[in-house]
Amino acid sequence: MPDFQLLIFLVILLALVFDFINGFHDTANAIATSVSTRAIHPQHAIIMAAVLNFLGAMYSTGVAKTIGSDIVKSASHVDEHILIAALFGSIVWNIITWRIGLPSSSSHALIGGLVGAVLMSTAGIDGLNFYGIGKIILSLILSPLVGMVLGCIIMLLLFRFFGRFRPTAINGKFKKMQILTAATMAFSHGSNDAQKSMGIMTLALLAGGYIDVFEVPTYVKVLAATAMACGTAVGGWRIIKTIGGKIFKLQPISGFAADLNSSIIIFGATLLHLPVSTTHVVSGSIMGVGAAKRINAVRWGVAQQMVVAWVMTIPCTAIMGALTYQFVTLFI
Repeated sequence: MPDFQLLIFLVILLALVFDFINGFHDTANAIATSVSTRAIHPQHAIIMAAVLNFLGAMYSTGVAKTIGSDIVKSASHVDEHILIAALFGSIVWNIITWRIGLPSSSSHALIGGLVGAVLMSTAGIDGLNFYGIGKIILSLILSPLVGMVLGCIIMLLLFRFFGRFRPTAINGKFKKMQILTAATMAFSHGSNDAQKSMGIMTLALLAGGYIDVFEVPTYVKVLAATAMACGTAVGGWRIIKTIGGKIFKLQPISGFAADLNSSIIIFGATLLHLPVSTTHVVSGSIMGVGAAKRINAVRWGVAQQMVVAWVMTIPCTAIMGALTYQFVTLFI
């Protein structure tokens, strides 16, 4: 098999590994609130999330096209070495943040790794599409802020309508409703997150001449969806503990509000073909929901640690992508 075919195979393999890790790294996004309030058994929650992640990943390819065409100016500015370096850097970052239980954005990691690898390549700064990168980063920054504001508004509305009822009665009803919102959250997560690796795989196929236009093949969709579903089935208990309990002590009504808000924002972004960080959106929603109860109900120290990780992700993975590119070009 020619060398370039081996490199294409390696890109696809790493993209699937990234999707698998993304699945267990971001499982918490879909099920942390429902598990922490005991609305659903953890094992049942993970199975449900895995199935709906798969179905969501098969929904559309708009976000994949954004990832594949808005970061670099054209496929001619990308080769397999760049994609290998970008994926490896983002995989390492995801494993590190998962190991310490810190919610971090797989989207930020992938974009940072790709930008760093392109900058270190012969294409350099001329290979980057700064308008597209700016649009992507803007959506990544604004989405958790929107999640925080809308989460607060939704929670205040729920307090207004249900505040006169006994908490035990209300929480019992919202426990059942949480299962529905956890399901919609899992579907929306799959519809946005799995497409990022689809975009990378399709870009590799285009750069290698296997396809003529940037259209995600069906087999790429199935591979990415399956990898994410399998990763989700493994679970991500470290991050579930952080999101589900360390930011704000959730009750069924607040968990329902956070999941409803997050799924609306994430699926809305999917319809607009914009990649967003499900981790950031869910965390922002929980902060907004907690602030609606009272400002000091949110553990802002934990929130601050998460914000630091968010800010560090793109520059750190860009450095990893750049260093990995140097290593890859020397030995592969």
